[in-house]
Amino acid sequence: MTRIALAAILLASAAPLWAEDHTIAAGEGAQERLQEALILAEPGDTIILEAGRFALTDGLSLDVDGVTIRGAGMEGESASILDFTGQQGSGEGLLVTSDDVTLRDFAVENARGDGIKSKGADNIIYHALRVEWTAGPKATNGAYGIYPVESSNVLVQESYVRGASDAGIYVGQSENIIVRRNRVVENVAGIEIENSNHAEVTENLTTRNTGGILVFDLPGLPRVGGGDVLVARNAVIDNNTDNFAPEGNIVASVPAGTGIMIMANKGVQVLENALVNNDTSHVMLIAYTQTYTDERYQPRPVDVFVADNVYGSGGMKPDFAGGEMLAAAFGGALPPVLTDGLHETLTIEDTSAVATLGLTRVGQPLTEASPAMLEERDAGAFAELAPVILPESMEARLR
Repeated sequence: MTRIALAAILLASAAPLWAEDHTIAAGEGAQERLQEALILAEPGDTIILEAGRFALTDGLSLDVDGVTIRGAGMEGESASILDFTGQQGSGEGLLVTSDDVTLRDFAVENARGDGIKSKGADNIIYHALRVEWTAGPKATNGAYGIYPVESSNVLVQESYVRGASDAGIYVGQSENIIVRRNRVVENVAGIEIENSNHAEVTENLTTRNTGGILVFDLPGLPRVGGGDVLVARNAVIDNNTDNFAPEGNIVASVPAGTGIMIMANKGVQVLENALVNNDTSHVMLIAYTQTYTDERYQPRPVDVFVADNVYGSGGMKPDFAGGEMLAAAFGGALPPVLTDGLHETLTIEDTSAVATLGLTRVGQPLTEASPAMLEERDAGAFAELAPVILPESMEARLR
């Protein structure tokens, strides 16, 4: 055998030799037929969901690498809809625990738990999906719509999420993340990046949520120390929905009217966003105030850069104790950027003013606030974050 022939064989063996398409139609027995296809799939296979409404009574799961689940569309008459209105359990609509998976062009409605969750699933793509609780905002809705966690190389794009009682799109304890060109509407948090590193949140529309975009870091999780997050070129508009998170959730404390909130994260850049009609604050920096024992944890926002954003009206009805009096003290509306005063290094290139509550220690009550204009801030140069580069194989799967 020649070297050329051997090389051709080895190259061919790198891809699945017997990849198959498995087409599933809606109708009687769809639950069993679809789950069976997910169990029996081989790497490289595609599960094709025909257009129609799949009435499901239990969650679905996939743990095979290299599988694509593709529907006929996420909206309109040609949509492929996984309908969990009759779900008997309380788990996810769809759970993925394998790598190199592509989820695209279908909808998930009314899951009892999270809409679509992936855990430990590297190189995962969420593309053109709709996850929705069709009755609108309710505390009984599932917590998360699109929910990748503990993963490397995550792409969430061109999707729509409505009604999540925690976050519409949540990426947690992960790295190398792109969340772009999505629409998130009437969730508690529109988009949340939590305890994650090297993320880009760009060109999304976040509207009518409680908070538009949250960048958080929390203690006590396996991965602590999130940072290097770019929030750029998003439209963050009318995020004034009353907070409907179940009591006890961390996002239950997010004030209605929050545009972009940064808490206990490092190296966050907020650039070229359009922020309009967010009643509490367009951009808010806060420290984590609850008690914790995690020695790895840093509760303050550190090295935050805010520049070149466009601000419309906002800050006129802050949703926290004393908020209206505070707004009145600033002439009827809070400035576009609000900090509790506990940040470390805030660089602002915008000409708009910044307000500070003047707190000096973590956990200090708001009754001890000394609100004022923040005149002293670093206006020096700030290094651009390195772009998030996903493996070429991920982009190729969408062609």
